[in-house]
Amino acid sequence: MQTHFTDEQLRDPATQVANAVLRSCVHCGMCTATCPTFVLLGDELDSPRGRIYLMKDMLESGRPATEEVVRHVDRCLSCLSCMTTCPSGVNYMHLVDHARAYIQRTYRRPPMERLMRAALAALLPYPERLRPMLKLAGRARPLRNLVPGSSMLASRLRAMLDLAPASLPAPSALQRPGVTLAEGTRKGRVALLAGCAQQVLSPSINEATIRLLTRMGIEVVIAREAGCCGALTHHMGNEDAAKISARANIEAWHTEIANGGLDAIIINTSGCGTVVKDYGFLFRNDSDIAAKAEAIASRALDITEYLQRIGYSPTRGAPNLTVAYHAACSLQHGQRVLDAPKALLRSAGFTIAEPRESHLCCGSAGTYNIMQPKIATRLRRRKLDRLKATSPDVIAAGNIGCLTQLAGDGVPTIHTVELLDWMAGGPAPANLPKAAP
Repeated sequence: MQTHFTDEQLRDPATQVANAVLRSCVHCGMCTATCPTFVLLGDELDSPRGRIYLMKDMLESGRPATEEVVRHVDRCLSCLSCMTTCPSGVNYMHLVDHARAYIQRTYRRPPMERLMRAALAALLPYPERLRPMLKLAGRARPLRNLVPGSSMLASRLRAMLDLAPASLPAPSALQRPGVTLAEGTRKGRVALLAGCAQQVLSPSINEATIRLLTRMGIEVVIAREAGCCGALTHHMGNEDAAKISARANIEAWHTEIANGGLDAIIINTSGCGTVVKDYGFLFRNDSDIAAKAEAIASRALDITEYLQRIGYSPTRGAPNLTVAYHAACSLQHGQRVLDAPKALLRSAGFTIAEPRESHLCCGSAGTYNIMQPKIATRLRRRKLDRLKATSPDVIAAGNIGCLTQLAGDGVPTIHTVELLDWMAGGPAPANLPKAAP
């Protein structure tokens, strides 16, 4: 693709990256076949190729973003399926992230949308704020049908109430900052990203991760100053807020590396993992922290990658359960972790069913199921139909957003690590089918 950035524009490091990404695109259109929004809507501007043209024009012109560009870029899930499909290696992730930051700087959204986006950015990354708001939303769920109208605002408000759980699990002491010692001889030491929303919605995921690793001889650290990975604000285009979160994590983990050493940074929420593994790129131009960021990114591993590395093995007999494995986009497309989760589940004795269209997003995508509820609802239904067609006992995934999005349709959704922990001596997951041994 030809580009026409001026010399002055190309002095900006972010524009240099955008220019290189744009020039790598050959217009082949293979990305359209695997783009969820194009599959649903059939609009070229809601495909990666169409959005690339829109972003190219916006960035080259230097003009403020238009409503049309914002509408189509906002509809992008950042599922990154296009990157898996692309034969030319176009780094769509870095391009769309840059475009979103540009939109954030140059476009004035309607007042209610600005308020909603600000509220999500102020609540979701902070467990101590999120918990009381989710409790309030849970109590308000019976009122969701009283929200009038078919506007986007009304749809978003109803989506927020639908996603709020009727009740919340109690906070877990195990996921507070501190060190959980290895059982027996220590074989390794890792830091665990405790996350933000996951801490509130499903603390059992972190509990299962810590139990399993410590039984395998791994000491687990939750660093005191580590928090949200920055993904939620990053994908809203708020690059400054994302960098503040990321920088805090980098410094906290670097301190642990200096003090006691870390073999890996373990992440059990794949949406976070994609961002943490990209910390080196995010801070590539920040000389004061670039080397630390790269060191952290190089240590980041999904929990399933690490379990394969240290030799996971079950201690219980094989369960009589069929698991429909949902490959979270951030894991299969963002991190290219394809086989580890399925191989581990098979080694634990589960029968693995893989649905059709496993490459398509479920519609969660961070805050997407709130901000784009109509598209997200259609993707959820499509994904659940494909998963349930395999006649599973359980749906397993490695991302809290996906588990929340797919819950409540008759088949339990359970994190992969909870199943692996159970089969290696841990307690059975709370929502395991009653018929399971």
